[in-house]
Amino acid sequence: MNKRILTAAFIIGLVLILSAQNNHILAAPQAQYTYPPTPTPGPDGRIMYIAQENDSVWVIAAKYGISMDEFRKLNPLMINDIIIPGQAYLLGYAGPSGGAPTIGPAPTQAVVTPSPTSSPGWGILCVLLYNDINGDSMRQETEASIPGGEISVSNRQGTVSLTAETLSGGVATNIVDSTPQERGYTCFDQLLQGDYLISVAAPEGYNRTTVLNQTLKLEAGQTTQLAFGAQVNSVLAAETALIPESPGKSPLMGILGGILLVAGIGLGIYATLLRRAGGSTTSSPKP
Repeated sequence: MNKRILTAAFIIGLVLILSAQNNHILAAPQAQYTYPPTPTPGPDGRIMYIAQENDSVWVIAAKYGISMDEFRKLNPLMINDIIIPGQAYLLGYAGPSGGAPTIGPAPTQAVVTPSPTSSPGWGILCVLLYNDINGDSMRQETEASIPGGEISVSNRQGTVSLTAETLSGGVATNIVDSTPQERGYTCFDQLLQGDYLISVAAPEGYNRTTVLNQTLKLEAGQTTQLAFGAQVNSVLAAETALIPESPGKSPLMGILGGILLVAGIGLGIYATLLRRAGGSTTSSPKP
């Protein structure tokens, strides 16, 4: 009888103890999974995660609350969902680190106007044909320009075709601010900037000592000067030598001229007197 009572009391006590512990366990708050902090975005706004041992696509996605498919799209170079410890993986994008920027006044939007197309400019071209006396292809101060030569100026487009004759009398000079025309150049004003072909034909009796055609790029607002040389050929030189040049004035020549003039006048007077004397002798009456 006592054994039964003791056994029943033991069973009842054990049940009470188990019930009390069960109630204590149910009263405790349910444990929750804590997500690790999201890595700080880099300067470019990317959020990178350095893989750890035993990481997998599922583990990383679960840690940071993204889907596995999203993780795969962010890391397209990953092969067969293999996570390599120590390698950086992209979790997403955010603003750059350093805190929110201070919002200031909005800048005034600049008004953008189209740049006007620059209009073409004009230049001046001056051409010279000079008498290259010594044939050194360089103009000396005493080498004058040759008249009667022909200058031709044209451009590549065929919109410019100009001709002119070379001037005479110009010589090289050291005068400050002398004009090209004073030095014997023939000038073409108001030529549109661009590429030009210049040709010069020397007059008959001259042989060229330099090339007589040249191409150049005429710049706007500039005066470009070109000099071409030619030399008298042997035929013209011989013809010129046969024609004496006008002598300069000389006192001796003046004196000789005066003497000849006086002698001529004297001879004329003497001849007149002889005629008169002869006439008087013939007409006198006989005694």
